[in-house]
Amino acid sequence: MEPTWQFQLRIVVVAELANDLRTDPASASHAALHDVLSRHNATLKCQFDAFADYVNEAERHGPENYPLYQWTRQTIENPEKKAKYLQSFTVYVDGDEIYDKEIADVMEAELLALVGGDGIKSVIRFDTNPANNPQPPQR
Repeated sequence: MEPTWQFQLRIVVVAELANDLRTDPASASHAALHDVLSRHNATLKCQFDAFADYVNEAERHGPENYPLYQWTRQTIENPEKKAKYLQSFTVYVDGDEIYDKEIADVMEAELLALVGGDGIKSVIRFDTNPANNPQPPQR
């Protein structure tokens, strides 16, 4: 039986829109994006904020239990990477950061239609197939 992969979508936006979306994950400031997210019970989470949350949790509970702690901390402390990840947002559907292909397909098409207008620069699709993803860095 062939494995069933799940998917994640991310959008990359201009800095001004990123600032709005960080304070309003439902994206009320961007009507078209808000409509797409609402139709799919979806929200956005800034990648930088997700990384910072991971680092904060690791520091509260002991970084030795968090294999990506050092890499993530170095990432959020690097000004160039910080700027990049402040403009990248993960799409969560029903509170989940990965979801079935059918959901990803429909949302990706709707989000791609928004690229180029009102601050949305790109849509990126990831899957859970380990062959398509980088392996965690060594400690």
